[in-house]
Amino acid sequence: MRLGMVVSEFNYDITYLMLQRALDHAEFLGAKVVKVVKVPGAFDMPLAVKKLLERDDVDAVVTIGAVMKGDTDHDQVVAQHAARKMVDLAVEYGKPVSLGVSGPGMTRMEAMERIEEFPRRAVEAAIKMVKRLREAAK
Repeated sequence: MRLGMVVSEFNYDITYLMLQRALDHAEFLGAKVVKVVKVPGAFDMPLAVKKLLERDDVDAVVTIGAVMKGDTDHDQVVAQHAARKMVDLAVEYGKPVSLGVSGPGMTRMEAMERIEEFPRRAVEAAIKMVKRLREAAK
């Protein structure tokens, strides 16, 4: 199992820790992380996801980010559009893209509480989907 990962540098104090948890969990599950791409923010993820999906040595892509509530509803726009495009790319390329982006609408404290859970679930979802798609193709 070969994974690519895309991590947002926005709120990097949180996403860095999320990335470390994702890398550790991938190793624990026996998956190889072939490439990690850092992008400025969650809104920028789809282009990097696309580049990883184009690679023959990537079976799935895990996204890592934290979209927090600000003074406006900008977090809603960022999260919704990024997630929608990532789903579109997964369908287009026939490879899983898991959503390890926490938020929107959360506080910094809530983001910190999600550091352990979100990346672990995202890695597990990517691996399960690759396995299940392989089974479905038989």
